[in-house]
Amino acid sequence: MNELELTGRARTHVVDLVQPRCALHYEVVASFLSMRDAAAADDIDLAARSTFRDFDTQVAIWNRKWAGEKPLYDRAGKLLDRFSLAEADVVDAILCWSAVPGGSRHHWGTDVDVIDAATVPAGYTVELVPGEYAADGIFARLSRWLDANMRQFGFFRPYATDRGGVSPEPWHLSYAPVALPALESLSLSMLRRVIEDSSIAGKVHVLARLPEIYTRFLLTVDKAN
Repeated sequence: MNELELTGRARTHVVDLVQPRCALHYEVVASFLSMRDAAAADDIDLAARSTFRDFDTQVAIWNRKWAGEKPLYDRAGKLLDRFSLAEADVVDAILCWSAVPGGSRHHWGTDVDVIDAATVPAGYTVELVPGEYAADGIFARLSRWLDANMRQFGFFRPYATDRGGVSPEPWHLSYAPVALPALESLSLSMLRRVIEDSSIAGKVHVLARLPEIYTRFLLTVDKAN
């Protein structure tokens, strides 16, 4: 991928699917569809809640959280009062659950947030929180199935455990053959250029801490094996 693709400012590497409706890197499509078919054979409707996300969308998510228009949560999932936080602490709260624009793995089209659509009760709103994937959660069976099967299709969970960066996201899958080289190609200097030219809220705080953010929230992920 080139710099524009790595940072979500182009989608020349992405294919738009109609069924299921999602957008993925062209090298990911076949493996994801094969994994869906295998899950279906076990009565699991593996559905994508989020796939490719461009830079402008990531900026909009970030800025809405900064403005208090979207909720902020701490590492344990507890709701925070945005306006009681210092601006530097707002950066930390956003980064627990949302990547800095230009640094989202969803920019690459390699990463998918998944649910089992067959187990969603009528009227239920999926939140994508760890409890839904816990032993007593509505996606517990999906989580067990992924543990047993996702690697044979090339997928892994980059945020399986709490490593002090992004909070654990059991719904977040990444396609290792493309995502691993993408992460190696996304340099700190590249990320700095993109953020400097952006309309991201709290830019001065983000740039001041960018080396830490790059190491702690982008590079510190679980291994693919």
